[in-house]
Amino acid sequence: MTIDWTHFTPWTSLAGGVLIGIAAAMLVLLNGRIAGVSGIVGGLFTPRHGEIAWRLAFIAGLLAAPVLISGSMPRIDASFGTLVVAGLLVGVGTSYGSGCTSGHGVCGLSRLSPRSLAATAAFMVAGIATAFVVRHLA
Repeated sequence: MTIDWTHFTPWTSLAGGVLIGIAAAMLVLLNGRIAGVSGIVGGLFTPRHGEIAWRLAFIAGLLAAPVLISGSMPRIDASFGTLVVAGLLVGVGTSYGSGCTSGHGVCGLSRLSPRSLAATAAFMVAGIATAFVVRHLA
């Protein structure tokens, strides 16, 4: 196993993790909401009074941050079809798992939720297995 040193970005990754933690903490402390992205987006499809503005602001921040940091749109090395299938699979997975990686992995684990620990372990195992299959067997 070798490390691709040109793409190894520990300081940028650490800064991103700190910002995610701060954003999640601010959302729960100031708004009483868990920063689970699938739940935030899902709430836009069943809007309730007073719930739309903060959800749109949160999603806008998620989309704007990479553009503001890098000065350009991030490059995604996948076809449109692959992105659609991946998005649908994530949607189905978050439905079965009662939440997404951000809700369980960031917020659930910080609250010591056993359900979130099990869900995050399942996400990680599935991700590791998928990366192995794609990189070594496909």
